[in-house]
Amino acid sequence: MLNGTIPSSLWGLKDVITLNMSLNSLSGILPQEISNLGAAIYIDLSMNKLSGSIPITIGELQELGFLSLANNKLEGSIPVSIGHMINLAALDLSQNNLSGSIPKFLEALQHLEYFNVSFNTLSGEIPSGGSFMNFTMDSFEGNAALCGHPRFHVRICPAASSHKSKWKRVKPASFIAFGFVAFISIASLGLIIFIRYKRKDETSEEVDEEIPIMSERIPYYELLQATDQFSERNLLGTGSSCSVYKGILSSGKVVAAKVFNMRLEGISMRFSVECEILGDIRHRCLTSVISCCSNDEFRALVLEYMPNGSLEKWLHSDNHCLNFTERLNIMIDVASALEYLHHGYSTPIVHSDLRPSNVLLDEAM
Repeated sequence: MLNGTIPSSLWGLKDVITLNMSLNSLSGILPQEISNLGAAIYIDLSMNKLSGSIPITIGELQELGFLSLANNKLEGSIPVSIGHMINLAALDLSQNNLSGSIPKFLEALQHLEYFNVSFNTLSGEIPSGGSFMNFTMDSFEGNAALCGHPRFHVRICPAASSHKSKWKRVKPASFIAFGFVAFISIASLGLIIFIRYKRKDETSEEVDEEIPIMSERIPYYELLQATDQFSERNLLGTGSSCSVYKGILSSGKVVAAKVFNMRLEGISMRFSVECEILGDIRHRCLTSVISCCSNDEFRALVLEYMPNGSLEKWLHSDNHCLNFTERLNIMIDVASALEYLHHGYSTPIVHSDLRPSNVLLDEAM
């Protein structure tokens, strides 16, 4: 029958192994200091009145095997950092007000045997790899906007996102205008590509001079310091096999560190292949590899940092906007990079995952 907020002094118990405060009426938020419970292997705060978001620092609880925050009033998204909790065997976030998608990075949790996010307001695709192959519909029920495999009793995800609802609001006359603009755009694109093709020899000489050859390897501890120990605030994004962090080297150079998930099968071979291929390609529209960092338990590529983020951000964010010329130039640059990979390199290379989130923009867009 405990009520009120959890005392801040509790988060200083760095040697506590088990923390069970379930079935009370505790309120307030979970603070960032929850990461101080580094020795804990069992935390149960379910059946309370906790509110706010789940702190991203919870991912620093590397020893934790059981975590339950079920039956509270938590909001916001599921932190991607939970994917770093390598010993997690049971995770219960059910019956809250959580929104957003289920991080695909959770597929990497090899020991995860119990997972429950039922009765929230989650949306998007349910991950299908890793431990998610063993979960049932009970783990996801009560989230009407989720999609995925039919065995989860949710709708099947569309092959590609559509914007039909937006198009329904467009008047028929707008299509005529759109067709005219499209014709002008295609004509302009053809003209610019023709001009660039005529300058191909001049451009290729410029390309090789601008991108430096990969230098010697960067020590692990320098990369650790550059990214503030790969902290969540420096996380630029995650993929199925890696995470990318922003870092500042001792020289002051800003870089992007692509850290491979060593728990995945065949990842060392993939790292070696990427080092070999990406270290040799030279083109002004392909992100250059500055260096690499590797030891028995760690693999990372150090890449050129792109300060303007991804094309996806500029296309789908209310805070960013691209004019016609910028869009056209980006399309031409992407086409130029693909033409080089297919025809301008000694061995043809296929990108295989070309989408707006993988098109990155530098200062000059």
